[in-house]
Amino acid sequence: MLALSFRDATLGDIAKITILVNTAYRGETSRQGWTTEADILDGLRTSEQEIQQLIQANDSKIIVCLHGDELIGSLYLHKMNETANIGLFVVKPSLQNLNIGKKLLAFAESRAKQQWKISKYAMLVITVRHELIAYYERRGYKHTGLLQEFPINPKVWTPKLQGLQLERLEKHI
Repeated sequence: MLALSFRDATLGDIAKITILVNTAYRGETSRQGWTTEADILDGLRTSEQEIQQLIQANDSKIIVCLHGDELIGSLYLHKMNETANIGLFVVKPSLQNLNIGKKLLAFAESRAKQQWKISKYAMLVITVRHELIAYYERRGYKHTGLLQEFPINPKVWTPKLQGLQLERLEKHI
């Protein structure tokens, strides 16, 4: 069992978070884990500029998961009204299936609940990611039926599939 620690990200973590997120979601390295998007999207998932903006924004934080000094996971939280929105949730692909994600998600949910007056957690998930949706359902997230088109950003990523959609999942506290 890995000894894990969690903390809020700092500006010194930007490069490591960016590399982790991009290699866990896209490209061949992502195929080592089960959360890959390599079959549905090309390109990058994020940039150092975006990670910096998220860390510095009001009512926003990135939680990092460490094994010793190695950054092995991260999760973005953003408070909007009484909701903590979750995004950029990632664990190093070669370490997936070791319950690290479950622990990171539980820690982040607890941190959001303690620090912010919230009544629910929410996230957007690509609807064709059935195994990922099932993972969140096992953690208490429910379908809302609220759908939106997947955003197109050809400077950063391009879809390999047409008609991608995002669904909002929620978990009430």
